[in-house]
Amino acid sequence: MRTQRQVVDYSLQRRAVLRDVRNGRIGTLEVCDASPYLRNAATYHGEPTDERCPICRRDNLTLVHYVYGEELKQSAGQARKLAELPVLAMTLREFQVFVVEVCRSCAWNHLIERYVLGRDGLASSGSVDPGQTGRVSHHGEGRR
Repeated sequence: MRTQRQVVDYSLQRRAVLRDVRNGRIGTLEVCDASPYLRNAATYHGEPTDERCPICRRDNLTLVHYVYGEELKQSAGQARKLAELPVLAMTLREFQVFVVEVCRSCAWNHLIERYVLGRDGLASSGSVDPGQTGRVSHHGEGRR
């Protein structure tokens, strides 16, 4: 996605949790605790993946995208389909997306990624100023 920025990847944390489950330091009941709302969001708004659940290996994981931001008002915190995000990114100035992987069989869930989308990213993405070759223009940033 063109305006995606401030990406935080939680894959190292995920690997540590899975290692602790395999070593018996954490029980599966502690990590397979998806709420009914999260499981419903996975069913109705999630994006299926080709990756098997790392806990039960019965079902493929589903990605759920939650959106948060002031401009979203009452719809902040709702799960959205991936196809809806570019439309929101062009209409809203800025909002955060939290991506959660969910197993609908055993209720495994883990936050895997967080990032910011919105029109503000287009203005400050570091486009080259045609009047000054080799210089980068950061539109929307104040002078220091």
